[in-house]
Amino acid sequence: MRRIRQTALLMLAALVGGAASDFGPDDAPGTSSFQPKGAFGAYLSGRLAVQESDLDFAADQLKAVLAQDAGVPEVANQAFVAAVLAGRPDAARLAMGVADNAVAQLVLANWDARSENWEQAEGRFAALPQQGLTQILRPLLIAWAQQGARRTTAALAGLQPMLDEQRFRGVMTLHAAMIADLGGFTADAARLYEVARIEYGGLNIRLGQILASWQARQGNLEEAKRTVRDMVGANGDMALAREALERSVADRAVRNATDGIAEAYLAMAATLRQQNANDSAQVLLRLALDLREDFTAARLLLADIQEAGKHTAAAADTLASVAPSDALAVVVTLRRASLLDGMGQVDEATRVLEVLSQQFPDRPEPLIQIGDSLRRRNRFSEAVEAYDRAVARIATPSRANWPLFYERGIALERAGQWPKAEADFEYALQLAPEQPSVLNYLGYAWVEQGQNVDRARQMIQRAVEQRPDDGAFVDSLGWVQLRQGDTAGALKNLERAVELQPEDPVINAHFGDVLDAVGRRREAEFQWRRALNLKPEPDDQARIERKLRDAEAAPSTQTASPGHGAP
Repeated sequence: MRRIRQTALLMLAALVGGAASDFGPDDAPGTSSFQPKGAFGAYLSGRLAVQESDLDFAADQLKAVLAQDAGVPEVANQAFVAAVLAGRPDAARLAMGVADNAVAQLVLANWDARSENWEQAEGRFAALPQQGLTQILRPLLIAWAQQGARRTTAALAGLQPMLDEQRFRGVMTLHAAMIADLGGFTADAARLYEVARIEYGGLNIRLGQILASWQARQGNLEEAKRTVRDMVGANGDMALAREALERSVADRAVRNATDGIAEAYLAMAATLRQQNANDSAQVLLRLALDLREDFTAARLLLADIQEAGKHTAAAADTLASVAPSDALAVVVTLRRASLLDGMGQVDEATRVLEVLSQQFPDRPEPLIQIGDSLRRRNRFSEAVEAYDRAVARIATPSRANWPLFYERGIALERAGQWPKAEADFEYALQLAPEQPSVLNYLGYAWVEQGQNVDRARQMIQRAVEQRPDDGAFVDSLGWVQLRQGDTAGALKNLERAVELQPEDPVINAHFGDVLDAVGRRREAEFQWRRALNLKPEPDDQARIERKLRDAEAAPSTQTASPGHGAP
């Protein structure tokens, strides 16, 4: 998978390599190999806007530069980049000026596909580099172009070598099934859908929709509804969309070959997202939406990438055009409420969620989201009330509900209601016995209270074994070791915890505590001051300040230690 990520970026080198992410000192006036005449300010503004994801502004700025310096390849590439990422309709025109860019060929092929010029589209797809990402994407796109030209047999024959390989067999087989389905090859489609289901192992949202659509159209409505229920059960807040998904289950998931091409872009974008190759993933999602504006699954993934990049307003805009009649509209509403909350529009987010909670009186998800928002803002008692309302909607809690009891436990503990919090944590562990977050939180809370310390250490150790690179978990283990007098183990783990999460004030303060315990007082004082600079919670701040006052009042006991010279 690492190679896929590297070669994906290679394929998009003309795009990513020309984007603002590589902007550096060599671009300064007088030193750059490229200096646009009379438009340098707009050029710099455009590149910076790309970096900040202000893509419409970037596209306007770079387009203005291009109007003055039309013959400069770098400007043409930059303007094209911004237009694609912004989803601008003029991307196709700009693509004509950067014909050697692989992404430009995909944009032009999209244009051909919409015009049903399938021979031209197939030619563009066939000319793509046969390496890396395009080694996987190219045969899918060629096959869909052939299907668009009603050449189903050729499309399936072209994909057959990919179906015989283990890598990406699930994706390839699913697309072969959709092509056979669309071409009326019913027996082939049935066989290929079944192989795809087995190869995937689990149901993601898109696979669930596609399989259920096939089953319903074959007259197996109950089987289709069962697929929807299984998909919903595996994908959290999808539960609110179950009835809408069941109502639309007989609709074709892929209506024509252009939809199929969009599906190919989405599949590759999802793979790149897993590898954190988000620039490339966004390009492919924009290509998918260029072909299919109502492709809600692509919008959800694009919004997820934008939010992860801290472009919350852009994510909200991406989801704004989803129609209320869409089967996933309620999922989009939940996501938009979360984005509103992230933008500080808490009252509006809460209003949206309360409306959803009334529309779905048996579902806890909107109330859980309200509770999460209140908890993040330290409004713990109000959060508990929201979580209480959510719990009341669950007749028989299952393993899937452990996060609710864990989150309510945190809110109760922070609200000073420890007995109730402890009960929630222990119940969460009954539902999910080895869940590391619960093991760590409850274990740490017991250590802080000086109770069940031996059991707490065992629980925290199990959490660390599952997530050895989680700084908070390693800190908890070091902290309980320090409380038990194991200063050597504590020093080792707390130093590692600081390396894993250097900006966490509590972890830095704990490291100071163990340094003090082994006689390295001045280093401890430095670590405590660093913790204060990281803006800890008020209670933690008071404790750290008290340690510093006590240290300043006490005579120095600093000693030299191996690897640390005495100052």
